[in-house]
Amino acid sequence: MMKLSQANADLYIPDSLETTEALQRTTHLGVGAHQDDLEFMALHGILECFQCPDQWFGGVTCTDGAGSSRTGPYANFTDEDMKAIRVQEQRLAASIGQYSFMAQLGYASSVAKEADKRASLIDELEALLRAAQPRFVYTHNPFDKHATHIGVFLALHAAILRLPQELRPEKLYGCEVWRCLDWLPDSLKVVHALDAHPNLASALNGVFDSQISGGKRYDLAVEGRRLANATFFDSHSTDESTRIAYAVDLTELVQDEALSVGAFVQRTLNAFAGEVDGMLKTLS
Repeated sequence: MMKLSQANADLYIPDSLETTEALQRTTHLGVGAHQDDLEFMALHGILECFQCPDQWFGGVTCTDGAGSSRTGPYANFTDEDMKAIRVQEQRLAASIGQYSFMAQLGYASSVAKEADKRASLIDELEALLRAAQPRFVYTHNPFDKHATHIGVFLALHAAILRLPQELRPEKLYGCEVWRCLDWLPDSLKVVHALDAHPNLASALNGVFDSQISGGKRYDLAVEGRRLANATFFDSHSTDESTRIAYAVDLTELVQDEALSVGAFVQRTLNAFAGEVDGMLKTLS
């Protein structure tokens, strides 16, 4: 039986399957920092599994949502109020998206952001990975500008490295949230088409009313990014998809333990700089 360590943690199985079975059937796993990160960055995994009996999306949200922005109807909500409502919003998203399970770990953002506090989060992520053994994992990318997102990515990376090679995911994708990935050289872009079930995407975007009515139109912003990615992907061909999300393939970071995150990031930035420099030299 999976037991989460934080007093305010929440483990939800939308179809009420026994916990071990719900974890074990998971093929696609999203690991995000905040409530709504999964729906915004890992929609590809959700769509891959939706109404598919042999593929299941599982979700992990690491932090408690206490620091959410709030205006309008949520202006007077306390941190405790916000934590409670965000848990319920995330549960609703899991029901709508037919997730295999939804684990909200309930950590303060500082736990993810500060390396010397991260040990318990890493332990818990390792336990979930061992229980679920997903083939595909979606998480934040190391080029993101949100410190909590980077902290969660680093915790997940550390957790995966504790696993034997045979239990590590086939693919680890770093996804867009607080920085687009359209700048990546095309050879390094993972292109996730999101054309299926547009009504589901809209429903998932709209679940998080505490954020939308609370002062951040994430629903419009995320949809705009997906539409823009599809249109601006290639200047010389007609659009093959109406909505696209980009990711960076981070699998090498969990296959080659000698490759540091810093070295991977620098290599990717060098490739971008080389592409820009090459274009300028060619056309000058």
